[in-house]
Amino acid sequence: MSEWLTARDVMLRLGLKPQTLYAYASRGRIEARPDEADPRRSLYRAADVMRLEHRKARGRRDAAIAEDAIDWGEPVLASAITTVAGGRLCYRGHDAAVLAETARLEDVARLLWACGEAPFPPLHLPVPAGSAKQRMFGALAAKAASDGVMGARTARSLYLEAASVLDLLVDAVAGGPGTGPIHARLAQAWSCDLEGADLLRRSLVLLADHELNASTFAVRVTASTRASLAACALAGLAALSGPLHGGIAGRLRGFLDEARRKGAETAVRDRLADGLALTGFGHPLYPDGDPRARALLSAFAPPQDFEDLRRAVEAASGQRPNIDYALTALTTGLALPEDAPFQIFATARCTGWIAHALEQVQTGRLIRPRARYVGPRPDEAASP
Repeated sequence: MSEWLTARDVMLRLGLKPQTLYAYASRGRIEARPDEADPRRSLYRAADVMRLEHRKARGRRDAAIAEDAIDWGEPVLASAITTVAGGRLCYRGHDAAVLAETARLEDVARLLWACGEAPFPPLHLPVPAGSAKQRMFGALAAKAASDGVMGARTARSLYLEAASVLDLLVDAVAGGPGTGPIHARLAQAWSCDLEGADLLRRSLVLLADHELNASTFAVRVTASTRASLAACALAGLAALSGPLHGGIAGRLRGFLDEARRKGAETAVRDRLADGLALTGFGHPLYPDGDPRARALLSAFAPPQDFEDLRRAVEAASGQRPNIDYALTALTTGLALPEDAPFQIFATARCTGWIAHALEQVQTGRLIRPRARYVGPRPDEAASP
């Protein structure tokens, strides 16, 4: 099936009138683009149409709609922070790929937090011993245990606390306190040259936020209880540590090991035959390719084994590299620690977590979904 459908095809498949189709497109439920053969006409993304077909087949029951929304479905929370639209990632209306050309993570943090020129004073809080991941969890946990709740505090006090949370996490990654821009502090800790430092800067900007992903949702749930910003960041870090989120670099390295042993073409062919994921490639929100990966890969040449795997995957499946591929290729090329992708990801994403925590607490609402019970009926359960 083609990736793009005509208006007539969409209306037939979904049973829509023209005005309803145009309303769906204007609200972002179906992505549209001009038809190159006839600019007066529009084409509509087939994947969006299939998703709506699935929902229609399940009916309009509230439970079914809500369950679909949680699984790459319709938006479930209103937010003014970040959007993915038209194949671009935008922070408060600014294209992240454009920002990555010159901005620092601190600049993006101020943009996401909507705090103007709020300062980033280094606080030099204690950092526990251990591996980088142990330091990150330990530092945030200690701060979460001692900081006060968000409650009805002033915006300025929350911004200063936000800066202290981010500063503490950077210290934990770097192994101790430092001064200067965040990317420079990490570059110094990892003995990177100026070119490497600039690549870290780009990575941090591109990873700062990504709408309502798993870790950000965990943060918003925590923030809805009015917990401290450190507690919110800790919730995000916990969710990020899972292998299906911030831990994908390890799975990608496993894929690369297969490619080295078997040859890239054979490894890809075997994975496709077994129905396994081509880790590091494709993204549900970016059918035409992850713009974050494009922006980062344009700034450096990946190691040869990464390049061989990319060619094999694109030839066999058409899937393009995503940000996990680009970040793992970058950290490998810079000879950074094996866990560096997670550390960079968490440092960058902490800015987005804080933005979402601040936005959520301003709503004054507790996030408390209901479960759709599928167990035995209460009157059928065995007596204890």
